[in-house]
Amino acid sequence: MSLPPLVEPAAELTVDEIRRYSRHLIIPDVGVAGQKRLKNARVLCVGAGGLGSPALLYLAAAGVGTLGIIDFDTVDESNLQRQVIHGVSDVGRSKAESAAASIREINPLVQVEIHNTALDRENVREIFSQYDLIVDGTDNFATRYLVNDAAVLLGKPYVWGSIYRFDGQASVFWAEHGPCYRCLYPEPPPPGMVPSCAEGGVLGVLCASIGSIQVNEAIKLLTGIGEPLVGRLMVYDALEMSYRKIKVRKDPNCVLCGENPTVTDLLEDYEDFCGAVSVEAQVAVVDSTITALELKEWQDAGKDIFLVDVREPAEYDIVRIPGATLIPKGEIISGEALAKLPQDRQIVLHCKSGVRSAEALAALKAAGFRDAVHVQGGVLSWIKQIDPALPAY
Repeated sequence: MSLPPLVEPAAELTVDEIRRYSRHLIIPDVGVAGQKRLKNARVLCVGAGGLGSPALLYLAAAGVGTLGIIDFDTVDESNLQRQVIHGVSDVGRSKAESAAASIREINPLVQVEIHNTALDRENVREIFSQYDLIVDGTDNFATRYLVNDAAVLLGKPYVWGSIYRFDGQASVFWAEHGPCYRCLYPEPPPPGMVPSCAEGGVLGVLCASIGSIQVNEAIKLLTGIGEPLVGRLMVYDALEMSYRKIKVRKDPNCVLCGENPTVTDLLEDYEDFCGAVSVEAQVAVVDSTITALELKEWQDAGKDIFLVDVREPAEYDIVRIPGATLIPKGEIISGEALAKLPQDRQIVLHCKSGVRSAEALAALKAAGFRDAVHVQGGVLSWIKQIDPALPAY
């Protein structure tokens, strides 16, 4: 389905712009008119991480006149494997500031607007209203639903992408012309069901594959060329090197963009809607949580504990807390590992940050291990508070 151009063309192109964008100008479908539309466009990229890095680089190179960046995080060494807009000298720097500096180096003709803040219910309308198009590079469900809901309520199209290990997805959601994200995913997955990239990993180059598709869709929308991925989900498998498209129909019963919507405003709490941890886990951790310092004190005092690392083997190989036995969370949740756990020792669970261990703790409590506890902050807290020489990941 072809759509009209999203923006009007700018008045003119300068001599410098004509030289810079000459390879665009000689493409008949783009031409001077298309490049003028890109110059006049205002695009916001939500996130300057894995997907945001290639997206921002290529949007800038393409000549999008105004690029907005919203990201409250700072550059970490573990980002550099995939977030190519940042370099070694940017470690510890604001991601938004670092990305803006790279954009200015690539194309000084682009105006960069920095939003060095977390996107939330209070600021999303004001920020989104300044732009023609949103490119969603987020990696958590709470922000994805916030982006979708705000875009629908404001009548804005947005280009969505998602990556995990060797798999990627991309689509264009525009309720005026097709489905929204809630039509595809009416409800978020249960807490802990879908691992994040921090938990499961992602092949760095996959970010470039999906990020470049997002930019391609953005250019098509802005200039009115081709057929955008409205009503279609593109699924990419890097190991098989296969692309396939799945039709996504607008759901007439969608709570947000359907015929009789029941969600007519932004939710009060998207974290609560998506459930960072399950209700069972929230209950389980009450009075059953210790700190990394307390764990170290227990170990030094010779307390008889059974320390369990519920991460995956690849994570365990990178860094581990001394004395921990690896039993992945899935084996605990399924009940497969319960026979391996001693009944006469206090069980202490940990993961990377505390989310997975909270879910595993809930399963153990339900199985009768009443005195089990978990370590708040997991490996990350251990590194920060006990052994900074260990590698964070």
